Amino acid sequence: MKEREQLKKHGDLGTFVVHVQHRQNSSWQGRITWMEKRQTVSFRSAWEMIRIVTGALDTVEDREGSIGGQQAEEEPSGISVGSPAVRQR
Repeated sequence: MKEREQLKKHGDLGTFVVHVQHRQNSSWQGRITWMEKRQTVSFRSAWEMIRIVTGALDTVEDREGSIGGQQAEEEPSGISVGSPAVRQR
């Protein structure tokens, strides 16, 4: 699939573009971009990449829904896990 076709596809909760730059120690290292927020984060392992996506989607779900019948509290926007820096485009 061409890059332009890929960019037209959207997820219901979020769209992430993953650039795997290296494969070392049986894992991936690279960058992940959250398209809706235009934020890019570097990751050092496949596990860290999954945690980044999960954390980002949790903030989206918390804002759209309620937890235990009560409205969810606002959390800071952005994607983060531990120490990776978030870059705005």
